[in-house]
Amino acid sequence: MPAKPKLAESSKLPVKLDETDRRILQLLQMDARMTVKDLAFSVNLSATPVHERIKRLEATGVIRGYSAVVDRSKTGKSLMVVCYVSLREHSRAAGAKFIKSIMAMEEVTECYNISGEFDFMLKVVAVGMEEYYDFHVNKLSQIENIGNLQSTFIMGVIKETFART
Repeated sequence: MPAKPKLAESSKLPVKLDETDRRILQLLQMDARMTVKDLAFSVNLSATPVHERIKRLEATGVIRGYSAVVDRSKTGKSLMVVCYVSLREHSRAAGAKFIKSIMAMEEVTECYNISGEFDFMLKVVAVGMEEYYDFHVNKLSQIENIGNLQSTFIMGVIKETFART
């Protein structure tokens, strides 16, 4: 008998969240290392139901994972670029090939399929202009089917949040 797919993979429907679920998510987005005990105190529940809620949020795919927020300037990757890309051909196969190429590029930290003049918006990080130039000329521009590229350089971050509930 084939394995039953995880709920998160089998359903694209929104998950019903109550105010307690939303508060737990908000607290975890501010500090993913917060203990269940501290979460329970903050939402006025005991630890067991909070732990069960977190496990349900993980199992349903509401919580996709946990990560550390890194200060790029401290790692030497302080240049951030938004790169808009349009493709010449818009077939499913051409799009899939582009996406496969982008997924292999560590400089690309985010990729969005967008509407309008361009097809994709990439967030790219680099040590500096020289490294970005090398990426642009020797990697990104070499992808088959690229129609147009436009780079916008981030001069400063005004707001950056990871809380999105």
